[in-house]
Amino acid sequence: MADILTQIQDELDMLLNQMQSSLAYIHYRTPPAPIQNQPLLSSFAEHEAQTQAQQAASQPNNAQPAPAAPEPLPTPEEFQKDIRELSRDLLLKEQQIEVLIGSLPGLHSSEAEQVERMRELEKELEELEGERLKAVKEKEELVKLVEGRIMSLGESA
Repeated sequence: MADILTQIQDELDMLLNQMQSSLAYIHYRTPPAPIQNQPLLSSFAEHEAQTQAQQAASQPNNAQPAPAAPEPLPTPEEFQKDIRELSRDLLLKEQQIEVLIGSLPGLHSSEAEQVERMRELEKELEELEGERLKAVKEKEELVKLVEGRIMSLGESA
């Protein structure tokens, strides 16, 4: 059960990392949608650079380094291709997580049923352990018997 939970946690971490990367990509590399009667900036990074430039102009005493130039925007075809790829990846991860969740034991049973099942399994485990110990004793007896026979053959020869 711990392995399944660890696997689910790993899948969720991967999914969250992928989602964070997708959002960062959209945040920094995509142009904003045009809004009527509003200036159109090519990216959020450009908007931040413009805001910093305005703040620097209003405060001439603070010398700030020039902001880094924003990365070039992808072509609309590249952007659509990237969006389709990210969407496909997110759907695949979501389906994998659903399968993992569906395979969890006791998903469709109450706590009392799960506790009873655990008691049954514990009792079965104890029975199997008893059989194992019995088999180990039998093996030791057989080993002693075989050793005794081998020793008696060695003495008679």
